[in-house]
This record gives sequence, C-alpha cells and structure tokens, in this order.
Amino acid sequence: MLIAEIFYSLQGEGELTGVPSVFVRTSGCNLRCNWCDTPYASWAPEGTPLRVDEIVAEVRRSPTRHVVLTGGEPMIAPGIRELAAELKKSGYHITIETAATIAPDGIACDLASLSPKLKNSAPDARLDEAWRKKHEALRWQPDVVKAWLAGHGFQLKFVVAEVADVDEIEAMLAQLGRDIPRAKVLLMPEGTTVEALRAKAGWLGELCKVRGYRYAPRLHIELYGNQRGT
Repeated sequence: MLIAEIFYSLQGEGELTGVPSVFVRTSGCNLRCNWCDTPYASWAPEGTPLRVDEIVAEVRRSPTRHVVLTGGEPMIAPGIRELAAELKKSGYHITIETAATIAPDGIACDLASLSPKLKNSAPDARLDEAWRKKHEALRWQPDVVKAWLAGHGFQLKFVVAEVADVDEIEAMLAQLGRDIPRAKVLLMPEGTTVEALRAKAGWLGELCKVRGYRYAPRLHIELYGNQRGT
C-alpha cells in the first residue's frame, strides 16, 4: 500500500474535532478536486510502499485509540480493508475519510466521514478534458452514499464556497431518500488559510443557524496552517 504519510495530531474536522488521532494518509485518488489541499496524495500521488503490519506498528507508536484513514481516497488503496480489519482487531476507533464514491462492502469503520463533492470541486484547465469528465461522472454517487449510511455511524461533510452551494447540498440530500438529522450534516468553509476561512465563517455560520446544519471549523488550519503532518 502506498502511504503518503502517517502522523499524530488533533482531528481538525468533523464531530471528533480536537481528539488526538493517528492519521494514515494513503496515496492516490479517483477525483481531482480543484481546491484539493493534499495534492501530494491526490493530484501527484507520492509515498512509501508499506505492508499492513508495518502501518499498524507505526500507529501503535502513538498514545491514542483513534485512527483516521484518509487520503487521497483511502477506499481505492489496495489492502485498505485488511488494514482496517487489523486496526479494529487491535481495539482502535476507526474514522474513514472518503468522498463516498466506493462502496464500503463490509469494511471495519466506526465513523464514516463522508464528503461528497459539489460542483465547486470541478477541476480547472490544469487538467485535460478526460479528467474533468471523469471527476464530474464520479463525484456524486447517491447509491454508494446510501450504502455507507445504512452500515455505519456517519457524518456528512461538505465544502462550501458560496451560499448557492447549500441549495445544491439540499438537493443531494433529498436524493438519499431518508431523514438525515441536520446535526449530522457539517458545512465547512472552503479555504486553506485562516484568512480565507474567516472570510466565509460569518455568513456560513449564520446560514447554519437558519437551516439547522452544523458549522464545521478546520482546527488544524487554525493551529498549524496548511502544512503536511498536521
């Protein structure tokens, strides 16, 4: 399995924000989000090939029972199910951060952190037309999302760039055909700097108050800036 990085930090996003966690970042992604903040694991995948037992040994070096499998897109990584099974066997709480384009198919997971991509994720002219078409075809897979919701504890996390994005989110939620508690829908401002996040925080926070969604800060950006290993 190609691993971009393994590090110990605080969870920066979602329901477990602030919880000390080991992050296992796989390399490789089937999408090309324009605002991707981990291009080294997505746009130009890099890393070190590691066996499952080597990854588990590295995880055990940190004093926490929380592990986050992230990427890139961890669900396309060869051996991801074996890794999740070994971590679960060892008593870890497992969060999987995924764009929900790949079905879970029984993977060990305590919190499915699902982040379906909106139209605002569309790659720009840096990529050729083939990649732009592939991204658009893959970014929203409602049947896959339904499979995750049916089998796991979950949170739905969306990157919001403008007010109109929330109307798109509500249309997507309607396609899922189930009553999703609004507190399980987390709206996160798009941005990789404190300044960019704060510029959106005011109106997005007010929008969450009006519509009942959860506002989701990005703690790691506040604490460390946009850098690897955090």
